[in-house]
Amino acid sequence: MCSPEEAALLRLEEVFSATLARVNSLVLQPLLSAAQEPSEPQSRECLRLLQQLHGSSQQLWEVTEESLHSLRERLRHPGSTGLESLLLLRGADHVLQVYIEYIESYTSCIVLQAFQKAAKRRSEFWRGQLKALRQLLSGVGSKGSVGTALIQALRQPLTHHVQQYVLLLLSLADTVPEGHNVHTFDLKLVWVDPGQDGCTFHLLTPEEEFSFRAKDPQGHAVWQWKVTQAVCQALRGKKDFPLLGAGLEPSEPPACRCTAHTFRAEGRFCQATYEGEWCRGRPHGKGTLKWPDGQNHVGDFRQGLEHGFGIRLLPQASEDRFDCYKCHWWEGRMSGYGICEYGTEEVYKGYFQEGLRHGFGVFESPPQAAQPFRYTGHWEKGQRSGYGIQDDSDRGERYIGMWQADQRHGPGVVVTQAGVCYQGTFHADKMVGPGILLSEDDSLYEGTFTKDLTLRGKGKVTFPNGFTLEGSFGSGAGRGLHTHGVLDTSALPPDLSSICKRQLGLGAFPVENRWQGVYGPFRDFVSAGCPGDLQEALLGFHVQSSRELRKSQDYLCCERTQPEDSVGRIKDSLEELLQHREPKALQQYLRKALSNSLHPLGKLLQRLMLTFQATYAGVGANKHLQGLAQEEVKQHAQELWATYRGLLRVALQHKGQALDEEEEEEEDAETRDLRVCGLVLPLVLPSFYSELFTLYLLLHEREDSLYSQGITSLSLFPDTKLLEFLEVQKHLWPLKDLTLTTNQRYSLVRDKCFLSATECLQKIMTTVDPREKLEVLERTYGEIEATVSRVLGREHKLPMDDLLPLLIYVVSRARIQHLGAEIHLIRDMMDPIHTGGLYDFLLTALEACYEHIQKEDMRLHRFPGHWDSRELW
Repeated sequence: MCSPEEAALLRLEEVFSATLARVNSLVLQPLLSAAQEPSEPQSRECLRLLQQLHGSSQQLWEVTEESLHSLRERLRHPGSTGLESLLLLRGADHVLQVYIEYIESYTSCIVLQAFQKAAKRRSEFWRGQLKALRQLLSGVGSKGSVGTALIQALRQPLTHHVQQYVLLLLSLADTVPEGHNVHTFDLKLVWVDPGQDGCTFHLLTPEEEFSFRAKDPQGHAVWQWKVTQAVCQALRGKKDFPLLGAGLEPSEPPACRCTAHTFRAEGRFCQATYEGEWCRGRPHGKGTLKWPDGQNHVGDFRQGLEHGFGIRLLPQASEDRFDCYKCHWWEGRMSGYGICEYGTEEVYKGYFQEGLRHGFGVFESPPQAAQPFRYTGHWEKGQRSGYGIQDDSDRGERYIGMWQADQRHGPGVVVTQAGVCYQGTFHADKMVGPGILLSEDDSLYEGTFTKDLTLRGKGKVTFPNGFTLEGSFGSGAGRGLHTHGVLDTSALPPDLSSICKRQLGLGAFPVENRWQGVYGPFRDFVSAGCPGDLQEALLGFHVQSSRELRKSQDYLCCERTQPEDSVGRIKDSLEELLQHREPKALQQYLRKALSNSLHPLGKLLQRLMLTFQATYAGVGANKHLQGLAQEEVKQHAQELWATYRGLLRVALQHKGQALDEEEEEEEDAETRDLRVCGLVLPLVLPSFYSELFTLYLLLHEREDSLYSQGITSLSLFPDTKLLEFLEVQKHLWPLKDLTLTTNQRYSLVRDKCFLSATECLQKIMTTVDPREKLEVLERTYGEIEATVSRVLGREHKLPMDDLLPLLIYVVSRARIQHLGAEIHLIRDMMDPIHTGGLYDFLLTALEACYEHIQKEDMRLHRFPGHWDSRELW
């Protein structure tokens, strides 16, 4: 029993054969029988064409009968049945040639109007046969000439037969059971790939590749030409099909095309519709993928895979929620920098590798989450691993330290909102072994902890007053902390400097290893020669982030600088770099580059600012982290300088040049450090100053408090009394500066003496650059000497015994807040080139004044003894 498709094919051939027989008997034979040997050349040509058409029709009927015979023979043998063995045509080349000959004869008859001329000779006969003639036709009305009916009768059966064949072929693609290899292919997405041996060529399609082998080179050429022209015809959207060897040279279809296709083969793209650019059967260029489940991907493709920038939208189970990935892709997987906004409103900004978070990245929850968190640090294969910072807003804690397999593992520091700090070793997310605890009142515990950071076991507590308690610690339900040990009260109270030295993390996290995930991509970018097309993938991009993810296709866009613009911008930056190599010009260039978020140096600085704020802002603003932050800022300056040097090399390489000898000498460590501290550090310090200076404030809070008390006490003195109190020699008093009325006394005048020096020193708070602060101090010293010289009427250099009391006077009148924090930051961040020089001397003098104002006799208004400069130094 044959299948429905086989029955349809058999019926189609039987109907066509019968129709051809009727056309022959009703049309062609009457036309030929009416014709006699004409005398005119044109009439003879018409007769010849009708005879040729009759012969072509006979051949067409014969090949149809042969097809019917082969089909019937096949169906008589059940073992050979089945659609997998179905052969529609035998001798397809011969059949095609018969069809072409019939069409050529038919069109020639139309051109010479052979049908109309033959019909006129037997007009009476055709009037009687017109009804039977029209029964052959469909869609033809009763009106119309006999010639028109003849033309339709000879064309319509053939056209109808070919159309039915097409419909049958299309239906087979949907009815063939799974496992059968019957497919249809859009010719717009077929590429012809010539073979190497002259007899084989390949057809490339979006999902399959076929190889065709002809018997000889001639057959190979014919088949390849026919397929190529069919592709060209489909791309042009026309139906003209030139004959082989006729007309102009055949055109070649373009290798790159733009159209749509729905994938059916198993794989990631199954059921997805791709619309965009193609090349050799693969998505290549810009395009959009849409899956039936609502998943979308729009972006760049290369050789059939997502490659380059792309945006992927993944629907989630809950209604109207999506994961949106704005990432760079490499061979079908996320790789490089990306921004992911999840349906849970969590956001990740960082690097990927092989589709997983890998490298540096920031992952945070929405503020309204049940357990809000933010992780800033390194990832490995989708898990937190390496150095990282995590905020636990629910517990009010920040962890700074090492991670492994998504757990705290290795050395780490925990800082709490209450000001309590822990440092120890973590294993599988819990602290193990010995550690230290620093409380807000500067009590220090050294010993062991339980897994929840409770004191347990042997330990030692050092209190702020110097007392120590050493023994065993424990806690119980409702009993609080209890201990058994020895309390030693014999120790003297520690000085403030010893408390300031209690810094966490130093040595546990080598500064050069902390942020390799940030430095690494920039190093890779420079070492690769600053390729503009990879700038976004390596250095990152900036987009306007929105947590309200929408389903509409309009959301699949990204406001970012176009890659081609990046290429040009990098070239311009490198060219500009070569034009600014002199010291002053270089400083201007670096200042401009660091402030530009699109420049590699500016991007790196922004990324480092992000990590710095994540570590030391908010909960991380703890005085015991000041040392960690200070060395981090210096390391960042070194990395920025190294990046600049790398950019310089690339710029020179593009010009076919290299560093000269003098520039090569700057590669040694000593020279590099001098350039970093003198040139780069002052430029980058403002970016970190807010968080860094806060740590200095907290660290020197007690010293500054004593200093403030001293300033308050000294501010009660009028000018002359304060000068007398500080034992400034009276011949140095600038009394001429005191404009008095008859009712005023010297003892009542306030804030008039050394006014220019006081106002100058106050400017130390208007800049963050250590060098500029030192320059302010130098000008202050100059103003003091200028005032004394004016009083004495001659130029005068102040000896140390005269300078110190005058400087204390100016400092007290300037009333600079947090002077201790200012002094220590200048000392830590100033250029080493000034060590032992004038700036160092003036800063030491300012330190001496600061320390003297803190003393108790200043706060109690007691007169000090005679000045001893050696004691102050």
